[in-house]
Amino acid sequence: MDDAARRLTALAGELLGTPFPLRIRAWDGSEDGPPGAPVLFVRHRRALRRFLWRPGELGLARAWVAGELDILGDLYEGLDRLSGLFWERGPGGGTGGAGGALSAAAALREPRKRAAVRELIALAGPGLPPPPPREEARRVRGGPLHSPRRDRRAVSHHYDVGNDFYALVLGPSMVYSCAYWTEGGDLEAAQRDKLDLVCRKLALRPGARLLDVGCGWGALVLHAARKYGVHAVGITLSAEQAAHARKRIAEEGLADRVEIRVLDYREVSDGPYDAIASIGMAEHVGSARYRAYAGVLHGLLRPGGRLLNHQIARRPEPAEEAYRIDEFIDAYVFPDGELAPVGSTVSRLEEAGFEVRDVEALREHYALTLRQWVANLEREWRRAVRLVSPGRARVWRLYMAASALSFERNRIGVNQILAVRTPEDGASGFPPRPRAWTEG
Repeated sequence: MDDAARRLTALAGELLGTPFPLRIRAWDGSEDGPPGAPVLFVRHRRALRRFLWRPGELGLARAWVAGELDILGDLYEGLDRLSGLFWERGPGGGTGGAGGALSAAAALREPRKRAAVRELIALAGPGLPPPPPREEARRVRGGPLHSPRRDRRAVSHHYDVGNDFYALVLGPSMVYSCAYWTEGGDLEAAQRDKLDLVCRKLALRPGARLLDVGCGWGALVLHAARKYGVHAVGITLSAEQAAHARKRIAEEGLADRVEIRVLDYREVSDGPYDAIASIGMAEHVGSARYRAYAGVLHGLLRPGGRLLNHQIARRPEPAEEAYRIDEFIDAYVFPDGELAPVGSTVSRLEEAGFEVRDVEALREHYALTLRQWVANLEREWRRAVRLVSPGRARVWRLYMAASALSFERNRIGVNQILAVRTPEDGASGFPPRPRAWTEG
């Protein structure tokens, strides 16, 4: 009689010390576990071999990307149930997450559970696990961390997967950061509201010079030039993003006011600028280089110029300054990404000479945005698979859904930090009244 699911359910409960919260469906057609719960579908016993050979998040991630594991039913409920069981801090990542090591990995090493481990090995079957899925970012390993060359490789891995795929996920706005939601708005309206919020915080005026660090597909520089009359420069390390942005600029007749450069932020040399935006880029900088990054931006601003730094933050932990995002995110989504507490980010900006004037938390806004992106991907799943690969589509579905949960559960946050290069006379340019951007 087929009973792999029953055996897996029992072994999971024994190894973890608590009943497994999902129903399990196994490769032999058997099913076992709590009725009505989301189903963890173990399509092939190779998934077990991957986990046993790499007992942690990366082993499970490889099985997921290879299509050997899946969650049937409510994906969010399934991940939420698993997060409290497997991850010490919960899943998610980079544009991210605050994942941790799998407690199950420790359980495999406990002497009193050796019999269960031996049975799990027998259930996994003979043989080594197959090589990691080709979507894994092996090609960005090596070289100094956060050197310009390695950063270019990491950015290319994430962003150069095809503009058509990103258009499918993000929608027409092509904005890859959290939207700003008001009652009754849709994703496109919420993204326009976010772009306008940034422009108002930066106090943009006709003729002002704006630098967008990590400009993506050009949405902010286009909006700022079109609505506020600025002269804008956007920089990115992604050739595909730059090509798409330049096409949009030409189509809107804004080539005389907007320029896109494939350039590292360390290579910008034509300051001063009146305003700088860095939206969803600083997570790639790295804690060891963050002070230098802040110093570069400070040096590129004129006295009185403003910086808007929009960045995902992790929760602070004792005696821990730097934090690499979890194994799944690092291997498949944002190689070399790091998250820092918002307080650390504020301190680094102040150390560089900035005066921080405002911090706005947008955690719930990002959760809503990610759920919209997941819905877009699921609605166009077959097309997404054709555009990239089944594995790449599975990567994006898992990372966005898990990240939405991480924002909802307050495991990670996202903040807009508004700072100014205050002149020597102390005239910050901020009036002593309610902020102008709150007035719409």
